[in-house]
Amino acid sequence: MPHLHLEYTANLPQLNADLALIRLNNTLVASGQFAAEYDIKSRAVKVETFRVGTAPGERAFVHVKLALLSGRSPQIKRQLSESLLAALQDLCEWPAGVDVQLCVELLDIDRESYTKTAIGV
Repeated sequence: MPHLHLEYTANLPQLNADLALIRLNNTLVASGQFAAEYDIKSRAVKVETFRVGTAPGERAFVHVKLALLSGRSPQIKRQLSESLLAALQDLCEWPAGVDVQLCVELLDIDRESYTKTAIGV
């Protein structure tokens, strides 16, 4: 735990998804909220078909969804959200003339029903 999902629009060619995941994972490790770095699972999906709003013009988004076991305080969740957003802002040179929205969403996974095993560890 946790699971980090990164979605980004295809019109952001400067965004290196592998580098983004490493930086986001390092941000989570630095938070001190997770027992071991190998507990963090992240993945990135480039969204080819998307729409932001209805107005004409070049727009894009990067959305991070962090799912973590329930039980953390609202303050801790806010700190995690803000630190991930700060990491997103520094990922790359954002394209001129493109309105880019960066956002972070935290989701609680029910601690009582979540199960996990590791094979080959």
